[in-house]
Amino acid sequence: MYTYTWYQWLTFFYLYCFLGWIFESSYVSILQRRPVNRGFLRIPLLPLYGSGAVMMLWVSLPFQDNLILTYLSGVVGATALEYLTGLAMESLFKIRYWDYSHKKYNVHGYICLESSLFWGVLTILMTHIVHRPIARAVLAIPAGQDILFVTAVSAVFLYDTVVCTREALALGRSLEAMERFRRELENLQVQTSLLKMEAGDRLAAASEKLETQKGKLASLLGMSLDELWKSAGIRLETFLDMSAEERREKYAGRLKLLKALTGITAKQIRFTRNRFRSNPTAASRRYAKELAALRELFDSRNNEIKERH
Repeated sequence: MYTYTWYQWLTFFYLYCFLGWIFESSYVSILQRRPVNRGFLRIPLLPLYGSGAVMMLWVSLPFQDNLILTYLSGVVGATALEYLTGLAMESLFKIRYWDYSHKKYNVHGYICLESSLFWGVLTILMTHIVHRPIARAVLAIPAGQDILFVTAVSAVFLYDTVVCTREALALGRSLEAMERFRRELENLQVQTSLLKMEAGDRLAAASEKLETQKGKLASLLGMSLDELWKSAGIRLETFLDMSAEERREKYAGRLKLLKALTGITAKQIRFTRNRFRSNPTAASRRYAKELAALRELFDSRNNEIKERH
């Protein structure tokens, strides 16, 4: 049934990425009561849906005349894809971009029974209803035009993937740095307690070091974004309105100070803020405290903006 060329398969992939983005963004926007650009990328494509759709077509191919086997193949195939994708993304980026931990019968928060059953239904809808008119439309496109379309979309897709992956990796490194800093502070607190018992003359130096670390941690976890930027001598609104050249010339030294305090650049701040908006259920098992602290910073900033307006 599915005898397609490589560029036709890519066309299906991008179409289903886009349809998946429409579905997810609409659903989450309704829940959040505000527009949400759902997904990992900035462009309106959700690769998980595109990969899932292509995978559904492949795994259900031998069972086209049997709805039960088509359903079961979709459940198994899509669930495996979702689990492996979630595991790989959290291992790489330190953040779980979807989380089913609050749902019954979940496995490590990557998959759950409800989602798996839904994938089976979606497989039947895909193979017997949705795909057939889409396939007819794609097959009617001249080969040259289809190749041109696939090439153009692939270039944009790959560029955006590289940019977002780079920013996500940087965010992951920032979370690791925050965790190391927190652990160092905890260890320092233990050492201070021991020193207190052993030698009073060492207590003053250790306490001073502890207060310095606490001050940095307060800057990292307890301050609002406005306060954090002011601590580096920068107004957030002014900074974001300036051109890249003006920022480099006027605030190069102060940006180094800000980065030293938090490990997070302005670009990463914008990326993180957008990822929180796009993935409100994003979580991290290892860096839960650090992620919660960042989320609190952005929520605090958003509340300040709302109060002003």
